[in-house]
Amino acid sequence: MPDRGGGPTGPRIRVGRPSRRVRTLLTTLGVLAVLGMAFTMFAGFWTDWLWYRSVNYSSVFTTTLWTKIGLFSVFGLLMALAVGFNIWLAHRLRPPLSAMSVEQQSLDRYRMGIAPYKRWLLFGITALVGLIAGASAAGQWRTWLMWVNGVSFGQKDPQFHLDVSFFAFDLPWYRFLLGFGFAATILSLIAAALTHYLYGGLRVTSPGARATAAATGHLSVLLGIFVALKAVAYWLDRYGLAVKSSDFKATDNWTGLRYVDANAYLPAKTILFCIAVICALLFFATLWRRTWQLPVIGFGLMVLSAILIGGLYPAIVQKFQVQPNEQAKEAPYVEKNLKATREAYGISGTQVTEYSGTSPTEDKTKLRDDVDATASIRVLDPNIVSPTFQQLQQMRKYYAFPTNLDVDRYTVDGSDQDTVIGLRELNLAGVDKQNWINNHFRYTHGYGVVAAKGTTADSEGRPAFTESDLPSQGVLGDYEQRIYYGEKTTSYSIVGGPQKEIDYSDDDGEKTTSYTGKSGVNLSNPLNRAAYAVSFGEPQILYSGAIGDGSRILYNRTPKERVEAVAPWLTIDGDAYPAVVDGKIQWIVDAYTTTNGYPYASRTTLGDTTADSLTATNDNRAVVAQQNQVNYIRNSVKATVDAYTGQVKLYQWDTEDPVLKTWMKAFPGTVKAKSTISDALMAHLRYPQDLFKVQRELLTRYHVKDATTFLSGSEVWQVPDDPTNKSGDAVPPYYLSMKMPDQKAQAFSLTTTFTPNGRDNLSAFMAVDSEAGTPGYGKIRVLKLPTSTTVDGPKQVQSQFNSEQAIAESIRLLRGGDSEVEYGNLLTVPLDGGLLYVEPVYVRGGGLQYPLLRKVLVTYGGNTAFEDTLDQALDKVFGATATTPTPPEDDGGTTTPPPPATENPTVQEALDDAQKAFTAGQEALKKGDWEAYGKAQDDLEAALKRAEDAQAAAGKNGDKATSSPSPAATPSASPSKSAGPTAAPSPTKAAADG
Repeated sequence: MPDRGGGPTGPRIRVGRPSRRVRTLLTTLGVLAVLGMAFTMFAGFWTDWLWYRSVNYSSVFTTTLWTKIGLFSVFGLLMALAVGFNIWLAHRLRPPLSAMSVEQQSLDRYRMGIAPYKRWLLFGITALVGLIAGASAAGQWRTWLMWVNGVSFGQKDPQFHLDVSFFAFDLPWYRFLLGFGFAATILSLIAAALTHYLYGGLRVTSPGARATAAATGHLSVLLGIFVALKAVAYWLDRYGLAVKSSDFKATDNWTGLRYVDANAYLPAKTILFCIAVICALLFFATLWRRTWQLPVIGFGLMVLSAILIGGLYPAIVQKFQVQPNEQAKEAPYVEKNLKATREAYGISGTQVTEYSGTSPTEDKTKLRDDVDATASIRVLDPNIVSPTFQQLQQMRKYYAFPTNLDVDRYTVDGSDQDTVIGLRELNLAGVDKQNWINNHFRYTHGYGVVAAKGTTADSEGRPAFTESDLPSQGVLGDYEQRIYYGEKTTSYSIVGGPQKEIDYSDDDGEKTTSYTGKSGVNLSNPLNRAAYAVSFGEPQILYSGAIGDGSRILYNRTPKERVEAVAPWLTIDGDAYPAVVDGKIQWIVDAYTTTNGYPYASRTTLGDTTADSLTATNDNRAVVAQQNQVNYIRNSVKATVDAYTGQVKLYQWDTEDPVLKTWMKAFPGTVKAKSTISDALMAHLRYPQDLFKVQRELLTRYHVKDATTFLSGSEVWQVPDDPTNKSGDAVPPYYLSMKMPDQKAQAFSLTTTFTPNGRDNLSAFMAVDSEAGTPGYGKIRVLKLPTSTTVDGPKQVQSQFNSEQAIAESIRLLRGGDSEVEYGNLLTVPLDGGLLYVEPVYVRGGGLQYPLLRKVLVTYGGNTAFEDTLDQALDKVFGATATTPTPPEDDGGTTTPPPPATENPTVQEALDDAQKAFTAGQEALKKGDWEAYGKAQDDLEAALKRAEDAQAAAGKNGDKATSSPSPAATPSASPSKSAGPTAAPSPTKAAADG
């Protein structure tokens, strides 16, 4: 062909179509890419379906799936139709001829450019907004299911007299619908305005009318819909005041109406609703009037009213009515908040009793026997002895125990016994040869329970095991010992096929086994293998010869994972614990139903209120969904997970909870009746820790019932920091079998202490009856200490332990060499009006890398003991002698009080002087007057010397009626030694006591 450009001719490069082979290759690659993406998406769906079917909870999967699909489809379609219809309508209402202006001429090229693709562009825009809206709506599946299945609470809010279910189930759904309506209207308005502008219905710079009549009518209707939705928002905001959080000096996360809400915001919202309705009608009237004048005036009036009525007026009320007399104005609303919060968190039945904090019994020896009847004091700390279990009972490196063991109770020799229990779980990090076969086929499970008495240790400070060795044997009898599901089992395993598993090893070598349970998903099907190979990113699953007939893949193996998966509407407690029940190891998991819509109940963040010194160092102790803000919680479900089969069972525990009833309607058949819980399982159920921690946090303020005290803040408590370490985190609650003052027998309890806000002395002691299946289960008792006198709190008691000179010297020696001292849980037990504190002390070192119980600290009524065993310490505290620990033998100090009066008057006079000098020294020590203290010690030493000389002289004269007071039986003359009936505190302690 000739060159039409007029330039020089030359060789032409022909760009031809790709060859058929290339086109075929490209097409094939494209198809394969699409099929690959499709199969990847299918694999995720298919493996989820297979897993839910394997645990017999396929209805949860299908209900959730169809709900999401339905919401996605309906709201995605509605959004697409709304936006698409308004684009189509704006295009249809375009003027027949565009004005010949510079503005319109510049738009002509855009109109001409999109003309051939108008339908595709319309489809693309509507599809995009539909997909986004549908995905957002699918995330509201919980809100939809709660709305459509909601049941009545049987309680009405105090302001609007509506059932609580309206706020918990209905209002969230209405707010979602309102938000969706706003989004659809705004997107439609933007799309319509752009279309009108593009086709000349709206003009920005052109002379003449800015909008055609058709565009004016169309946009005014959309604006009218927006204002009408705003009117609905104002109306719903009235009810939202009952669940609104605000800053209030009385408490954090205050929820509900206050005086300004009820008397300013509530009427303001009603007035704004009426104004918005009128304004919306004015916009709709534009269809006939074809003018923006009245709607614009109405809209301006609405905005001005929102500023004046909705903002300025409430501020004036707060400033000039509430602040001058806040307590009187706010008291009625505080009372509503108090009542609602106590009800929402299950603390309305809390029994608060005055407790003196000091024992009226003068002869403390009478209380020694009462200690054993009052509490089974646990000296084995489950949060410290895990390394000891590991060292003594691990047996093989591929086994491990959790960082924190658990406390349960078992019947041994006919009596209940607090027991520290842990499972010997699989630890893949301990497998010598790491490869795919070993990690997923050979080493697949742990083996056996290890348990020890909680109240004692053996003569060497080691746990007194009641179940031990490999295979485990002891008081728990026969049970399935293989542990395929546990807290440390986070990797998948493939079992039951041609590859044998290592069961355990003994002196005769390795024992092998093959899984016979029905858990997991069968991999015999090639489709299943391909799906898991894609989902797990492990191609060997597809072609490995280690997989054959009978092979099953186990995953989602931690108890919390499994319960959360089968019941995604539950919040899971942070501490799952094992128990041997009917010949099986069962993981017991506590689960909660929650809502954020209980009117007037103050909110709490689960992650904050359940945090303590244990969760700070152990992620497994953290509550699931810890960022959730809730203002209603119930321990409605007890769940079990079989450690061998992985079977999950959900039991209805709170039969009155309306939130659980709602979810049971949404997922019928998933939760079993409470009556189906066996007696053997019931014996191991307990009050959950995370619920207790939430309740104790609320009780720091909500233990009071009158608004005046609540507003004053004079009775605010706090959960003390853990005194046994320097983490600065809250002390964890402790399980303990004990008897509160109004109880006739010991009950398995969960306990904690409170201190006044900003101070360290004790303000209250709290315990909840944790013995499931008994009439008292869940009963919260609070012993309130007097505010007029001070009783030492945990931090002060720990400080006393650390500052006692004899104890400090003993601990210094225990730390000798490379040893470390670890303080166990500081337990508090109410006893005869006073408080008994017990703390085990562990030593790790001397070539041993695990802690052993070496000493027990005990204090009661100012008397302190530091002995080798609990019994010895209790005997010393409540005995006629020995109120302080005996210092090390090389110390030379003395610890016992002066002997009783003798018949020698000279000796008796000297001992009286010694007692006076000792008392004077104690007084001087409390005041920090070291000069006076030194003088008193000199007088004490001189008096003791006179007594000893007089006694010696009497002995020479044949006076056999007297005996020489040895140094071991007299007050110490040295300020570094213990002296008298109570140990002389050190300068450090004196300063701490202030």
